[in-house]
Amino acid sequence: MIRIALVGNIGCGKTFVAYKFGCPVFNADFEVSKLYNEDRTCFRKLNKKFPKYITSFPIAKEAITLTILKKNSNLKKIIKIIHPIIRKKMNRFLLKNKKRKIVILDIPLFLENKMNKKKDIIVFIESKKMEILKRLKKRKNFNKKLINKFKKIQLPIEFKKRMAHFIIRNNFSNKFLKKDINRILKEFR
Repeated sequence: MIRIALVGNIGCGKTFVAYKFGCPVFNADFEVSKLYNEDRTCFRKLNKKFPKYITSFPIAKEAITLTILKKNSNLKKIIKIIHPIIRKKMNRFLLKNKKRKIVILDIPLFLENKMNKKKDIIVFIESKKMEILKRLKKRKNFNKKLINKFKKIQLPIEFKKRMAHFIIRNNFSNKFLKKDINRILKEFR
């Protein structure tokens, strides 16, 4: 199985690109949302750590945002609880799709959490800063302070770019994306 991991800046369109490959996709952001809405054990752990902010189940995104913004160390504490669960979910996804030739890993902190294996194919998704900002502002829970906190825990973009085997320039146009994706997929057929 070939694992293709998508990396890039927040809002560069990793998820948008991931589903264009036409392969099974592990979407970590989606899995985290499911945890907040469906996993009572996760809620209990977060509630125990942050009883002032995480008070009801399902966990509202606003409660997570407030928790992160209240104290610098809170984001790392949340990550320590969430990431081991996400890693297990990813491993189940990989097991379920072990007969597939290619899978796509859409995990925002993929390199930061050392989830990469030696044989993984890293694809850097590059978008124009203005396009990213425009897309981020359209998000329902857009919060510039929150985005800056996430950026602080990410590896530098230039490092991710150097780690990449391929670069996809995402202008959010299907025509150009398909061309880049087909070029990558052709390498493994």
